[in-house]
Amino acid sequence: MKIISPAISRLARLRLWQIEEWVQDPVSAQREVLQELVTSAQYTAFGRQFGFNRLFNVRTFKQTVPVHEYDDLKPYIERMMQGEENVLWNTPISWFAKSSGTTSDKSKFIPVSDESLEENHYQGAKDVLTLHYRSNPDSELLTGKGLVIGGSHQVSQFTEDISYGDLSAVLLQNSPFWGHWIRTPDLSIALMDEWEHKLEQLALNTIPENVTSISGVPTWTLVLMKRILEMTGKSCIAEVWPHLELYIHGGVSFVPYREQFRQLIGKDIQYLEMYNASEGFFAAQDSPDSDGMLLFTRHGIFFEFMPIEEYGNRFPHTVGLNKVEIGRNYAPVISTNGGLWRYLVGDTIQFTSTRPYRIKVSGRLKHYINAFGEEVIVDNTDKAVAIACEKTGALVNDYTAAPVYFSHHGNGAHEWLIEFEQPPADLSLFAYELDTALKNINSDYEAKRHKDIALRMPLIKSIRKGLFKEWLSLKGKLGGQHKVPRLSNDRNLLETLLSML
Repeated sequence: MKIISPAISRLARLRLWQIEEWVQDPVSAQREVLQELVTSAQYTAFGRQFGFNRLFNVRTFKQTVPVHEYDDLKPYIERMMQGEENVLWNTPISWFAKSSGTTSDKSKFIPVSDESLEENHYQGAKDVLTLHYRSNPDSELLTGKGLVIGGSHQVSQFTEDISYGDLSAVLLQNSPFWGHWIRTPDLSIALMDEWEHKLEQLALNTIPENVTSISGVPTWTLVLMKRILEMTGKSCIAEVWPHLELYIHGGVSFVPYREQFRQLIGKDIQYLEMYNASEGFFAAQDSPDSDGMLLFTRHGIFFEFMPIEEYGNRFPHTVGLNKVEIGRNYAPVISTNGGLWRYLVGDTIQFTSTRPYRIKVSGRLKHYINAFGEEVIVDNTDKAVAIACEKTGALVNDYTAAPVYFSHHGNGAHEWLIEFEQPPADLSLFAYELDTALKNINSDYEAKRHKDIALRMPLIKSIRKGLFKEWLSLKGKLGGQHKVPRLSNDRNLLETLLSML
């Protein structure tokens, strides 16, 4: 394996000039992407319906094609799932990524074309490798293996020629042969569907490996690392994998977990965030010290950005890269080489930089609390939890929060259920620090907290370890890609969890 690292490193450096090209001129890169998408799909059913052969610029594209959510495209997707071709995209679609919403039992099936695999998902992963080598020219990342902690990988069939599974399964099943040489565990384990048995096999089969990187959602990665330490009797992960140098994360904010990772790993490594969803590979950190993730503008996806206050309008206004503002909340609207057209992803993002264009995920369009005009988003609460932990010495595994409405018992509040890895000595002090941090972060929350007129102090309940896992299990969502919704604007999830206590 030693010979692979310098060879791949040289290939990574050769790719660097191409990356620099679209980083330096992202607006032109985006125009080219849209032209290629529209030209490719002009003779599809969707392209004929909206006259793609007459769309020659961004303005007419936006004027002609409406913004879609999943249910709007679902009739087209269902035709594709039955084998009909040239519906949303002009090449055959033989794979769909099954994506279940965190608060809904219904599943979405996102079409995955050969182009979206090669030009988006795999190219994005290779560019992450290139950017890592640029920042770390002496890296020995590929002298060992990358531990990939994916989701539930069961692959199923719609027809003899058309399959579906979660994104991890689709990527693993279609990855090039050399990808299996540098990844662990073996495909037979990676594709296991039953999470608890899979966790044991992951630990048993990866402990002997020379693991140099780990990729996965923080919550499930923590569970695996703790199990590995139990099995080996080691005091930290660095004693199990001394050459570990990189952790790649995404899906949820890493802020509340950073201290736990530092303690469990036992040495300094690099942490790199990626924004890779079923709909596409959107962004990744281009250096360990960058604030935000570099937006990938030449990877088969055309981006628009909808100010979140436009959500719900029949004809929402969107802006392009040249008109975005740093720090403002937007909902990405994407058109892709998998056949999604002006598709509302459902996340909210903020730009942290425009030279180059870097973003951070700030939450979900439907995951927030705004029962009293406080407009609290996940980015706010993740930061506040991290500050409260730092002030009180606590460690948090996971949390969820929801409003307490006005009643004859008192004014409104936010009720929090928190699973602590290490509880604070004084829960009331933790609540005070959390509240103080939120007031410092969010002026709307601070205004509603003024003299307790609208909002009282947050109500914090420390719950037993494993409750969130039990809820995920009941929903059939155990696994690397599933997570508990952090914020809800109603009490449905919270009441369900309270009934389980």
